[in-house]
Amino acid sequence: MLLEKYSIGIGDRYGHQGVAQLKALVCAKNEGVSIVPVWNKSKREHSLIGSIPADARKEADNAVSELGWKDSYYIDADHIGIKTVDDFVKYCNFFTIDVADFIGEYPNEQSVKSFVKKASAYLGKIEIPGISGQFDITENKINTIAKKYLVAIKEAARIYQHLLSLKGADSFVTEVSLDENEQPQSPEELFFILLGLAAENINIQTIAPKFTGRFNKGIDYIGDTNVFINEFEDDICVIKYAIKEFSLSPNLKLSVHSGSDKFSLYKPIHDVLIKHDAGVHLKTAGTTWLEEVIGLAEAGGEGTKIAKEIYEQSFNRIDEMMKPYLTVVDIDFDKLPNPIEVYNWSGEKFAVTLRHDQSNPAFNIHFRQLVHIGFKVAAEMGERYTNALVKYENVIAKNVTENIYSRHIKPLFLGK
Repeated sequence: MLLEKYSIGIGDRYGHQGVAQLKALVCAKNEGVSIVPVWNKSKREHSLIGSIPADARKEADNAVSELGWKDSYYIDADHIGIKTVDDFVKYCNFFTIDVADFIGEYPNEQSVKSFVKKASAYLGKIEIPGISGQFDITENKINTIAKKYLVAIKEAARIYQHLLSLKGADSFVTEVSLDENEQPQSPEELFFILLGLAAENINIQTIAPKFTGRFNKGIDYIGDTNVFINEFEDDICVIKYAIKEFSLSPNLKLSVHSGSDKFSLYKPIHDVLIKHDAGVHLKTAGTTWLEEVIGLAEAGGEGTKIAKEIYEQSFNRIDEMMKPYLTVVDIDFDKLPNPIEVYNWSGEKFAVTLRHDQSNPAFNIHFRQLVHIGFKVAAEMGERYTNALVKYENVIAKNVTENIYSRHIKPLFLGK
């Protein structure tokens, strides 16, 4: 099973927007660009919402059937570990193996010696086409990389072998995720991480490194765009070189996690992809949930009431909502509107405050981040929330399709 050149992660918290999401990819296909959908959902999301992996599979299958989608599509067991993977095996054909928590764990000396011996073939200067300058590799540098990443690499291998034993070879796509970590991986480190993954015989098809800068949930990139894009391009060059050097899968590509709404990066990323004829996996998880809330606010009546209650509860329980997302949100409490004030807003005022339109002075990144992580409140509403999704489907679906196509696909995949 080979993942196509362009793919997009379109997680859907409540499983109601599969058709609306897939319509955005149909629009792209009509413009001449083929992008395959990857419906992703983690154990954490399933637990908070009360859904199960079978629900994600059902949503994807139904959307594909309704729209007559003929291309590939994938269901991703997102951010799985050895303790959570089994629940997903039957329903998923894409597995994001998250080993970020194992970065920095100290490996045993024998495994370090073995890795250093293998990596010693690259001591000295390494010239990688497309990268200005050279990698200056010393034994001390290899030792440092081994001690930082080797346990994570071994854990990825353990999970991958477990999947092989349950699903068999060539029946799923493997991604290795390193992104939920405080320190970014340099292109040099990525080179040796790929060497380690190749040595473990992992058929990796996408890798999600931690990039320089802040990739907060639902808002634009925070950092120096030029620094990011230079790092991104160097990583692509490293991958191209490593594919040949380590006999990795020829379709191996970068995965940009928390890619939701990194608008300032999309056009530069597009230009780099075209320059190097490279693929990419973009994960936009979370934006569909926000478009649901925006649609409810615009719908009026019960929809607007629900949107306001979601904000009020998230505001009152902000510490609880932030706890799982402390590394990927920066919310200034003083810049959040008081729920009493929000109660008197019109639905349109709520929508423009939440919608990611940086040209609108009403847009509030703190408001948006809080609602982004407040989906647990909607889950607690149960059928009241999901019934509203059905009742106001038309306005919500329009927002969902327009958001994915116009704000994500067009700039990144079409360069518009």
